[in-house]
Amino acid sequence: MSSIRERNTALILRAASEEFAEKGFAATKTSDIAAKAGLPKPNVYYYFKSKENLYREVLESIIAPILQASTPFNPLGKPNEVLSAYIHAKVRISRDLPFASKVFASEIMHGAPHLSAEQVEQLNAQARHNIACIQSWIDSGQIAPIDPHHLMFSIWAATQTYADFDWQIASVTGKAKLDDADYAAATQTILRLVLKGCAPDA
Repeated sequence: MSSIRERNTALILRAASEEFAEKGFAATKTSDIAAKAGLPKPNVYYYFKSKENLYREVLESIIAPILQASTPFNPLGKPNEVLSAYIHAKVRISRDLPFASKVFASEIMHGAPHLSAEQVEQLNAQARHNIACIQSWIDSGQIAPIDPHHLMFSIWAATQTYADFDWQIASVTGKAKLDDADYAAATQTILRLVLKGCAPDA
């Protein structure tokens, strides 16, 4: 029974991510989510109770890996290793969870109306921690004296764009869909730009 529940909730979450990403929260219909999941509409309410709860579950499904991606940040860690691990993780999120990433980006752009105060604080606290680590590396001369806030913003933008603007990127590259080689090339490009840019001044 639990396997059926897990299968159905996974189907509904994926379908909801796609619908919310394409149409936004207000325009998305529960019936469309059910149809995309290949399940009866009552199943959506059985597992998630309401569209609002389902939307929040989609957000939670992306917030957890976003927070997990910051695990390597440690003032005692080596900057190149920490930043490399973080960038790899962030590109993987864009590759593996593109629809949930778009939903999250839209939520942030609209002022995070559906995020709880606890979730907002978790995200902000993690960002402050990461920025403090970067500042400690700057203070110790391990990386160049750049603004740590804008370094983080730049990494977010460079990695998140492969989820938010995947259609445009695929169109420009002439592909129907990005493949693993594209994400690998993106990761290596971002790594080179960030790590070379963070190298201590001669």
